[in-house]
Amino acid sequence: MYAEERQQAIATLVGQRGRVSVTDLSEQYGVTTETVRRDLAALDRMGLIRRVHGGAVPAAALTAIELGTGEREHSHAAEKDRIAKAALEFLPPTGGSVLFDAGTTTARVAALLPTDRELVAVTNSVPIAARLSGHAAVRLHLLGGRVRGVTQAAVGPETQRMLGELRVDVAFIGTNALTAGHGLSTPDIDEAAVKRVMVASAHRVVVVADSSKVGREDLVRFAAVEDIDALVTDTDLVPSVRNELTEYGIEVVTA
Repeated sequence: MYAEERQQAIATLVGQRGRVSVTDLSEQYGVTTETVRRDLAALDRMGLIRRVHGGAVPAAALTAIELGTGEREHSHAAEKDRIAKAALEFLPPTGGSVLFDAGTTTARVAALLPTDRELVAVTNSVPIAARLSGHAAVRLHLLGGRVRGVTQAAVGPETQRMLGELRVDVAFIGTNALTAGHGLSTPDIDEAAVKRVMVASAHRVVVVADSSKVGREDLVRFAAVEDIDALVTDTDLVPSVRNELTEYGIEVVTA
């Protein structure tokens, strides 16, 4: 296979998978990791992919298609499991209140709530509410509103109004994209509006997102990086990005 053919195949693969590693590409095409890095550098210069630590992601800055909950559940599953476990250190003490944004990573945090700590839990997520409804130590409040089929989250003026009356100790927030410049963003205007009020309603904002979301920008910004207190992500986070975020006073935890 000529270099040009291999590079085209790599660009196609990145577009299909969303993220590929240097090691996987090296094994798949039978070339050295140094050759793969040269290929990725060439594709990056052409604007066909974006190089990240250890591999590559699609070059598109804006996500044209929003994946449903079922599809996102299996994406970066191992990383999300580790993130959820690490995020438990931010839970308030017994008697505290916690807000769960809709999402597959926030749902994993909710699933790990301890049974020996009484908490008030608030969420706009139907799946998270269903999971917590039988939790003996949780007093659950489900936010009302129109439920989006894609994310199974309540959105709209009613949801925002209810959130506007609340003040919680900790909010676990998900995001589709995060950069220092554009902040936190998501594809849908209604979802962004709810997330914006969630961030404003919490004493402490903890973002849980795998590293594939970091360095991306999506259509609608709902918070600046200065609005969040902590980011819990995985160990593939690019060191330079971590340093940049910590300069904004964000506590960055990798798991």
